[in-house]
Amino acid sequence: MAPQLTLYHCPHSRSTGVLTLLEELHAPYELHVMNMKKGENRAADYLAVNPMGKVPAIRHGDAVVTEQVAIYLYLADLFPNAKLAPPLGDPQRGPYLRWMAFYGSCFEPAMLDQWMKNKPIDKTACHYGDYDTMFNTLIAQLSPGPYLLGEQFTALDVLWATAFEWMGYFDLLPKLPVIEHYVARVNGRPAAVAAREKDAAIAAQQAA
Repeated sequence: MAPQLTLYHCPHSRSTGVLTLLEELHAPYELHVMNMKKGENRAADYLAVNPMGKVPAIRHGDAVVTEQVAIYLYLADLFPNAKLAPPLGDPQRGPYLRWMAFYGSCFEPAMLDQWMKNKPIDKTACHYGDYDTMFNTLIAQLSPGPYLLGEQFTALDVLWATAFEWMGYFDLLPKLPVIEHYVARVNGRPAAVAAREKDAAIAAQQAA
């Protein structure tokens, strides 16, 4: 038997993207649901899984994987038949890894610095250079569409569309048609609709 795959999940959080990815992969999984408002993600049993107390995290057999990008990479490679990750040797594998890494190493840190008004003193010493260059580089990749790697839909698009949607709620992103159309395109897929329906049901149950 294959090892059990469990997603540690809080509704309306970063783990919603992983829930969407699991639906896209048609993966068998169990949800370990926590109520973030009650601090259940800070309880001792979950801190044993992720001492940071953050979601998402997955357990696959004895393996525990945390950090968004690591989880997306792990899951997409675990279910190759879904073809959401270019395999080794595919010309798109390098760009796929590049834009996975770009999210965690450049985009999110730059967005948070922009939000907190922490402008880097010297862009040559900053790991993402400067906000404008980072953002313009991303938009240049996204603009040809329909997906981040062109015609090929991948796990990348679940990650990025989820992030764009989340940041849009807090007005952290410029309201650009290229971003809005991209998010609508990805979130209109059946897997994204199913994941959000599950998320809404869980959130409603927790609020009851």
